[in-house]
Amino acid sequence: MKVAVVGATGLVGNVMRQVLVETNFPVDEFLPVASSKSVGKLVEFAGKQYPVVDLQTAVASKPDIAIFSAGGSVSTEWAPRFAEMGTTVIDNSSAWRMDPTKKLIVPEVNGQELGPADKIIANPNCSTIQMVMALAPLHRKYEIKRLVISTYQSFTGTGMPAVNQYNAERQKESKVERIYPHPIFENCLPHCDVFLENDYTKEEMKLVNETQKILSAPGMKITATAVRVPVDGGHSESVNVEFIQPFTVDDVRTILAGSEGIVVQDDLANNDYPTPLQAKNRNEVFVGRIRRDESIENGLNLWIVADNLRKGAATNAIQIAQYLLRKGWVK
Repeated sequence: MKVAVVGATGLVGNVMRQVLVETNFPVDEFLPVASSKSVGKLVEFAGKQYPVVDLQTAVASKPDIAIFSAGGSVSTEWAPRFAEMGTTVIDNSSAWRMDPTKKLIVPEVNGQELGPADKIIANPNCSTIQMVMALAPLHRKYEIKRLVISTYQSFTGTGMPAVNQYNAERQKESKVERIYPHPIFENCLPHCDVFLENDYTKEEMKLVNETQKILSAPGMKITATAVRVPVDGGHSESVNVEFIQPFTVDDVRTILAGSEGIVVQDDLANNDYPTPLQAKNRNEVFVGRIRRDESIENGLNLWIVADNLRKGAATNAIQIAQYLLRKGWVK
């Protein structure tokens, strides 16, 4: 098994290497791939040092699986080249997510959609992944009519430049290279990704469009506000759900507790509810503050938290690779 990680020196790439080791994924030959400025740099994988190679070298090596976390433009250009060589690409960028010919996969939710012919597979947006993990089993039972989403997203979701900005501001350095238009230390920015013509941000529309695609619910009504917060690792979401069918809160808790990859933390008497600090370096999705919305019929409120670099990115990608391996579609 020859595995390439494209963007191996980045934040998500680092975590991908960790998760491959933690899950004992059968890697016989490892190819760390990055931009030309990083070629030759040594990165660690499974206790050994490997030199970074460029994309052309990686393509020529014909890896069985290439896991991308290098941005949309890189994926758009290079994912098809890998696929033409027989490599299965799992892409963490937004390049292929809304392509109708590509599958957008959270294995616990819609892994069954995959087939042996899928050579470019899209990994959803981090905030989408954790949300649909909680919503999918409830949608199957009660059918979601409308979602109102507010996210509280870690600056780590913007990569190393945002981490550098946060650290520089925290240390009160005189010169700060800003990836955000305002300070992020001790601040909140209702501005994740770029603003679009409809005045929503790209991140907010990802939550709308990707959720509809993953849940096979193109008519689902969804609105979102995405906020960047000074949290080091972990996205939190307040999700207001309106169902078509009636429900009981006890049944909701039971369904969520029995769902793969979900941990219910909802013991208010002991102040037990999910926080991003507790979720950091964990692969599960945590759900709490489960309560009825008394202002509408069949309304529910959920608080959903996950490590955005793990289940929101690296872990989900490796789980897709594990699914392909179990099916025998990569060997």
